Amino acid sequence: MSRLEMLKSFTEQEPENPFNWYALALEYKELDLDQSIELFSKLLKQFPAYLPTYYQAAEVFADLGKISEANGIYINGIKLAQSQQNNHALRELKNAYQNFQFENDLDD
Repeated sequence: MSRLEMLKSFTEQEPENPFNWYALALEYKELDLDQSIELFSKLLKQFPAYLPTYYQAAEVFADLGKISEANGIYINGIKLAQSQQNNHALRELKNAYQNFQFENDLDD
């Protein structure tokens, strides 16, 4: 069984576990960005409190030129990290967002 098949089977066995969808979205990030975006969108909609999604999802959206969507994902991720008092994730998201803004000539 390939890694992709294994991850898909995990989502079928435990569809309520956001980590399974997250792992599958990350796997597709290397194989098919459109499929990755679809899975990250699912995560953002169905599991909005799953913080790891935001950093990776914003990066994929930005890679596909979906700058406005990526910007919103970063902002929402930063707010979520603050509300969850997750300082490590907050620092990572703020750093990534700052780089994203610089690379895309965006202001605060």
